Amino acid sequence: MARIQGRVQQTTPQTFLPLVVDLDGTLLQSDLLMETAMTFVRSHPLQIYKLFGWLLKGKAALKEGLALNTQIDVTVLPYDPQVIELIETERAAGRMIVLATASHDSLAKRIAEHLQLFDLVVASNADRNLSAHTKRDLLVGHYGQNGFDYLGNSMDDLPIWDAAREAIVVNPLSGVEKKAKAQGNVKNVIHSNTSSLRDWRKALRMHQWMKNALIFVPLLAAHQFGRADLLLNGVLAFLFFGLCASSVYVLNDLLDLADDRHHQSKRKRPFASGKLSIKSGLIIVPVLLIGAFVGSGLLLPWQFSAVLAAYYGLTLAYSLSLKRQMVLDVIVLAMLYTARILAGAAAFSLPLTFWILAFSMFMFLSLALVKRYAELREARAKDLMDKARGRGYYPGDLDMIAALGASSGHLAVMVLALYIHEGSTVAMYGHPHVIWLTCPLLLFWITRVWMLTHRGLMNDDPVVFAIRDRMSQVIGALFVLVFWIAA
Repeated sequence: MARIQGRVQQTTPQTFLPLVVDLDGTLLQSDLLMETAMTFVRSHPLQIYKLFGWLLKGKAALKEGLALNTQIDVTVLPYDPQVIELIETERAAGRMIVLATASHDSLAKRIAEHLQLFDLVVASNADRNLSAHTKRDLLVGHYGQNGFDYLGNSMDDLPIWDAAREAIVVNPLSGVEKKAKAQGNVKNVIHSNTSSLRDWRKALRMHQWMKNALIFVPLLAAHQFGRADLLLNGVLAFLFFGLCASSVYVLNDLLDLADDRHHQSKRKRPFASGKLSIKSGLIIVPVLLIGAFVGSGLLLPWQFSAVLAAYYGLTLAYSLSLKRQMVLDVIVLAMLYTARILAGAAAFSLPLTFWILAFSMFMFLSLALVKRYAELREARAKDLMDKARGRGYYPGDLDMIAALGASSGHLAVMVLALYIHEGSTVAMYGHPHVIWLTCPLLLFWITRVWMLTHRGLMNDDPVVFAIRDRMSQVIGALFVLVFWIAA
């Protein structure tokens, strides 16, 4: 819960001094350098080399290059409501408000124009990075030593606070707060944006790890579930695939900040809302990835690491480009679901039959189309003419997507029926005719999923839904029971 230490004191007209406000991490619960960098990488993935060229010319040149080559919607950025309230109070009292930021001048002016709270804007440009001592010298040159009050948040703000009459510290790290208070002029410490383990759980999508249960499909199909050594490999594979998938989820959120902030529910995600910093996300991505590949390389067959690498590469391509390509996106999603089954086969060193792969592709293509249908249905409810943001579909495509999805699901049922009739299947089971009961069970389940989606009741990943939904759990239990009786 937000809290404020200290108390805002009213200034008298005789002692009015400018209130100078920092932008990144203070007024804004994010960092525009990081925002523009992630937007540039998403929009121009093949031009990442330009970032290094700009950086070699200095930080100011990097900020200018990013600002001029990206489009940031300043209306949906995560502004700090307590800082805005403080500024509005001081402005209403007649105080001059100055936005002084190390972010690029073009971005700072657009934000000032949007908020309508500032009398003056000073910011970085191609020749000047307005941070730390450079910002202090400019402010002292304009207003004199102790001639202004300053809102900031970071180590770079320490020399500016030291030159200000009063310091207001916003969401500082503990080390910053301690050093600022040691300077003796801290008026307020505002804690309005505290992150928690719950935010990290949401960012890592821990609930999505349930999809990794697909890793155990090859073990079930091979009737080897009683082997302790294979079960251990399955648990390790579940863990390492989860670490890899979480790194992908975080990276995807960082690349999708702009789209997420325009989405009714996704805008509340930890990175989009500013609860977690982009910098912390960029740190956790390689940490998770290294953990996944080092662990799997040491403890599981090399084939599992190969599948994991292919999954990561395909997911990266999906995040950067393929998710916006009509039809190709859902085929890739189906492949990513199937990759978990392939990873399981690699972890257990068990072969996969043609039937499992064919069934998986048709079934997961149907579920991928469920996911798209649910998103588009929500988009159509808001605006019939708009293309779904960040996707290759229009709300008018709903009927075609439903037809493709339902038919793909029913083709999966047909593959199951053909598998039952296969000679090797008959030889594997003592009572193979019993397996025919799985066909109406699966037909009921996939049809029910599509009916619920059509009614607007599918608000989750369809695989996660299948694991959580009570009816799906009953169908799954009956499925296992039928195969157990057939064996």
